Amino acid sequence: MDEAQRNPPVREWLPRTAALLLGTLALATAFIAAYVGALHQPTPRDVPVGVVLGDQRAEAVMAAVRQRTDKIEPIEYDDPGAADDGLTTREVYGVLTYGPDNGLHLTTASASAPAAAELVTQVLGQAAQQANLPIQVTDEVPVESTDPRGLVPFYLAVGYVLGGYLASTALGLRTGTAPVSLPRAGLRVAALAVYSVVLGIVGATVVGPVLDVWHHDIPAVAAVGALAVFAAAMVAAAVQAWLGLLGTGIVILLLVVLGNPGSGGIYAPEFLPAGLRGMHRWNVPGLTTDLIKSAVYFDRRSTGWALTGLTLWTLLGILGLVTATVFRAHRRAARARARPDTPGPPATHG
Repeated sequence: MDEAQRNPPVREWLPRTAALLLGTLALATAFIAAYVGALHQPTPRDVPVGVVLGDQRAEAVMAAVRQRTDKIEPIEYDDPGAADDGLTTREVYGVLTYGPDNGLHLTTASASAPAAAELVTQVLGQAAQQANLPIQVTDEVPVESTDPRGLVPFYLAVGYVLGGYLASTALGLRTGTAPVSLPRAGLRVAALAVYSVVLGIVGATVVGPVLDVWHHDIPAVAAVGALAVFAAAMVAAAVQAWLGLLGTGIVILLLVVLGNPGSGGIYAPEFLPAGLRGMHRWNVPGLTTDLIKSAVYFDRRSTGWALTGLTLWTLLGILGLVTATVFRAHRRAARARARPDTPGPPATHG
């Protein structure tokens, strides 16, 4: 290797290096703005609480609360059974009723979001006191004592998503961001699927037997983890296959910079700024966090959209990877056909 190859001119490496540094600067700036902007001063608004139609005393208390503050949003149900279902399917953080003992009863589910359950208890407790009514609070679905702030589902989801897109990025760096053929694309999908199952099991084992956070539903957590890792990996693989190195930056932006604070993270989504409030319903970290909570604390009815959303992301990722592979293969074939034939060596006469 000559000196020019070992030390290329500045004009050859400076533009690409500057672009990489500027891209990294933009991601870091977005990271700071997203996390600090979303989480520095949580302001709860419209935290949903169920109330049964016809329960006049409970409805009156909820109406009085709503007139004073927008922190609580009454969600009306036709009967007590529907209200209970709303609590266990995580539509609401609490249900307020008026009982035969001439007092209010507040049923919460702190496993959905401890901060939201605390807020509901505080606001409705003050409202009951102002109405001169006793109130009894029951936590129907409490968080584990080993996770009193309910943070483990979020941090576990972050680990799963991080592992997924890093695995895809590592394969892309080693073998190219876009597979050269459909069989190679199939191998990449298979490799990431196996990796996802392994990481799903490892993550569930760490939070279960190793750290002793949860003592039940370990297989369910592992299954959720495998799906989450695979969804993140396939989304990353698809974006990187279409956009190359730029795709890696976009993946980090979607899954980390916006995805983690937009998932609600350590707060309920109702505590986030308006622009991020609904993001947990469609981004991979938010869906994963919701699905882990459902697997550990709630029944199967609460898994509906979270399970569907992660499955859709996985399928879209696979479709994106396959179509990028086909597209790039056609482009290579077209360039090969358009390239003029290379002339052979001149004939020699002896």
